[in-house]
Amino acid sequence: MSNLEALKADIKKLSVKATQAKMDLHDLAEGLPENWTSILSVAQQVHDAFDELERKREDLKAQKKVDGW
Repeated sequence: MSNLEALKADIKKLSVKATQAKMDLHDLAEGLPENWTSILSVAQQVHDAFDELERKREDLKAQKKVDGW
């Protein structure tokens, strides 16, 4: 598997992870005020998931430039 294909596969997995984290936060928000004490930890998980996804997307852009896309 090429580096480009590996990056695309990673992005796909991270996208699913980020979407699930977003839905977890949404579900938490809908259930408020129950479980309000977990807002910060769930929000941090969402932030981390999208941060990782964004960094991997930047890696993909850089790799495409190297490969001459």
